[in-house]
Amino acid sequence: MMLQDHFRPPLSTRRHWHAFHNAWATYIASDLNAKLPEGYFAEPNVQFGIEIDVAAFEESQQDFAHETGVIQLPTESQSRWIPPEATQTVPFLPTTESVEVSIFDTETGPILKGAIELVSPANKDRAAHRAAFVSKCETYLRQGIGLIVVDVVTTRQANLHSELLARLTEGKASSVKLNLYAVAYRAIDRNGKPSLDIWQEELAIGSILPILPLWLRGEICLPVDLAATYERTCREQRITVSTA
Repeated sequence: MMLQDHFRPPLSTRRHWHAFHNAWATYIASDLNAKLPEGYFAEPNVQFGIEIDVAAFEESQQDFAHETGVIQLPTESQSRWIPPEATQTVPFLPTTESVEVSIFDTETGPILKGAIELVSPANKDRAAHRAAFVSKCETYLRQGIGLIVVDVVTTRQANLHSELLARLTEGKASSVKLNLYAVAYRAIDRNGKPSLDIWQEELAIGSILPILPLWLRGEICLPVDLAATYERTCREQRITVSTA
């Protein structure tokens, strides 16, 4: 199904965008759980006005055996899914030291490995909110946590990817400023040179959503099929092309 505008009429008057994003995050997590190796799990975390995301964890208190590497994308031919080349690579310095106080539930002890952020209008509506979103993404990347940011918000024009890249590189690297986009990030050390690989895809109303690589902290890569999960969400929410 083609990407529709969930933030403007006629669709915005017939369906609540936050209900759609809630469901989309759930189905993305469900899709990831079908692909993750044993010992990992994905779950949606929805807090409207602050964030809408999907997180992938590794359960640290159990000794699970799993293979690392690129995870296969289930297809009819069962061919191995290989992520495309990054569209941009920039110098990047991950965090090596930190001073912080963290509180965890000792009964579970999950370790965050990757995150998918679905941008909301509130993330883009004012400078303080944009800065908070960028800081959160920066923290993920400096800790080596894989990240995907998806922005389909049509009613705000701020580009959070550009702001994040400017923050990470101190303004030394720029990007194509797109209105709607999906971006995957991978912090990697190549021959002693810390870098950030970036996969940026332009989105547009009426276009098909892409498949992006989600690099979990380590060497596991998952294909995140935004088109398939979006179509499932539209179907479950009874949103048709004619509705939009």
